[in-house]
Amino acid sequence: MQVNILEAKNRLSQLIRSVQAGEQVIIANRGEPVARLISAKAPEGGVADAGSGHAILDWLQNHSLPTYAKRSAEEIDASIAEERASWD
Repeated sequence: MQVNILEAKNRLSQLIRSVQAGEQVIIANRGEPVARLISAKAPEGGVADAGSGHAILDWLQNHSLPTYAKRSAEEIDASIAEERASWD
C-alpha cells in the first residue's frame, strides 16, 4: 500500500495495524516513494504476510465462490437499489 505523507500522518494508527498484520506501507512525497513501514518483528503464527491485502486477494483468487453464490454487477446494483428504495 502506498500513501502520501499527509495521509500517513492522519492515518498512522491504521497504517501501523496494517503493518502489524504483515502488509508493507510505502510513504510517498508527491507520489515519489521515500519511506517504508515494515513490522519490527515477525508476524505471530509464523506465516509472513498472513493478514496483508495481497495474501487475502491471493486466497480469494484460489478459493472462488460457488456458482450459486456468484452475482453479476447488474444484479448487485439492482439489489442495492431495491434496498435503498425500501428505506423510503
